[in-house]
Amino acid sequence: MGSIAAGNTLIFMLRWDPVEAFRIIERERVHATGGVPTIAWQLIEHPERKNYDLSSLETIAYGGAPAAPELVRKIREVFGALPGNGWGMTETMATVTGHSSEDYLNRPDSCGPPVAVADLRIMSEDGTREMAVGEIGELWARGPMVVKGYWRNPEATAQTFIDGWVRTGDLARLDDEGYCYIADRAKDMIIRGGENIYSSEVENALYDHPAVTDAALIGLPHKQLGEEPAAVVHLAPGTSADEAELQQWVAARLAKFKVPVRIVFSAETLPRNANGKILKKDLLAVF
Repeated sequence: MGSIAAGNTLIFMLRWDPVEAFRIIERERVHATGGVPTIAWQLIEHPERKNYDLSSLETIAYGGAPAAPELVRKIREVFGALPGNGWGMTETMATVTGHSSEDYLNRPDSCGPPVAVADLRIMSEDGTREMAVGEIGELWARGPMVVKGYWRNPEATAQTFIDGWVRTGDLARLDDEGYCYIADRAKDMIIRGGENIYSSEVENALYDHPAVTDAALIGLPHKQLGEEPAAVVHLAPGTSADEAELQQWVAARLAKFKVPVRIVFSAETLPRNANGKILKKDLLAVF
């Protein structure tokens, strides 16, 4: 909408294809592009990239799914462009936070502060207590972009919308400057023997490995511990890594109980829905 208001030229692709995107960027001197993080990764990793003049790119922005800090650094390193990100949900008509340029480079694991007309707060699991700065809890959002409720579903509306706030179902924290950091979806958090494992933390450690371009952490049932973490990863073309190497990589960066007990490699990028979110339920079958 901002691009329309500014009178910019907008170019739409019928379906995503990275090589066709390279051709369009070169021909039209595109200065901003993006979509979901997978698109940004494919622009970076595709072997045909070197055959096109992409120097017009100033911004690569995305949303719809979590993005690894490594992606932020790669956008700057490979294209000399600035990254952009944000957080929102269907119930907030998308944007609630915005994060871009140097702010994003300095806080690559954040989805940014709330936009000017929005408020955020972090609440306890039962919704009765606001958490302190830096503590993880459920993210609540408020603003004119929040819908009034669910169509013909008063029960779900009463559970989700509280005095103008929407309970997002995301686990997050706020820093002392109001920047938001998403830890996980509440339903995706893995509890291993009473210890909380936030999938984004482990996924980001995997993304920091130079061979990994797609990663997802899921919980495998365990008789004694309840759950154990396991990962599915996709490697960049022309690179290699094995399970033991990636487990050691994570162990060097995170607590031992967070290291995936199994890692499976996918020849293709991981399955996603139309919004770019990885379909973690579909990944259970590979184990």
